[in-house]
Amino acid sequence: MKPAAQSEALEQASVKQYCKAVRVPVIGANFIGLSEQAVREKQSHIRYLEALLAMESEERDRHAIENRLREAQLPRLKTLEEFDFAQAPQVPVASIRALAEGGYIERSEPVVLIGECGTGKSHLATGLCVAACRQKRRVRFTTAAALVTELVEAKQNNQVRRVVARWMKYDLIALDEVGYVPVAEMGAEFLFQVIADRAERAALIVTTNLPFSEWTTVFPNPRLCKALLDRITDRAHIIETGTESFRFRRTVEGRKKR
Repeated sequence: MKPAAQSEALEQASVKQYCKAVRVPVIGANFIGLSEQAVREKQSHIRYLEALLAMESEERDRHAIENRLREAQLPRLKTLEEFDFAQAPQVPVASIRALAEGGYIERSEPVVLIGECGTGKSHLATGLCVAACRQKRRVRFTTAAALVTELVEAKQNNQVRRVVARWMKYDLIALDEVGYVPVAEMGAEFLFQVIADRAERAALIVTTNLPFSEWTTVFPNPRLCKALLDRITDRAHIIETGTESFRFRRTVEGRKKR
């Protein structure tokens, strides 16, 4: 190897070591290729540096979003782009797109999705969670039953305060399937505690198949039910997804085609 080539190889190895030490692996993997491109295109040193830093930044953003999505514990990765609004004409497209921009999270406003099974409530809630994760917000998706179970178990271990505090750390909580399963009074009280603590302080998405007038069938204590509804609906974006299951309609149409 010629002395010039040997010197260049040593310099490249040194740069890679520095990149490893300061934890910029994308720059370490791409600085040679981009330098050759910069020479061919007669780019300035600053333009070359900008391109390297942009690649590193984009990769870090991608990892941050992936971490947020994992932390959210979404049942399925469904986006708003995948939602078929044509099959759900009652869902207001403009309202959903406005929510996806995240202003309701900044204002700590609830979102309530009301409709029968199969009308897209969970998909919309999941899509809003994905949108929030893309904005690098801390998100957590759960069902009402799972949250109640976690809090009841925490009560048995004298850890309710710690668990409730952990739920407060999220920028957005999506509480799916409220109203599908009756909740005992202790569970309802715990659920109210989480929701009340977040009121006007952090955003909440709730999906339910019950109109508000029927929530007493799930939360038997009328006073607690009223207080729960008061917290959930205050300043809320209430989206009705309809009564006709497009999931069922899609299944029927698929069978007819076969």
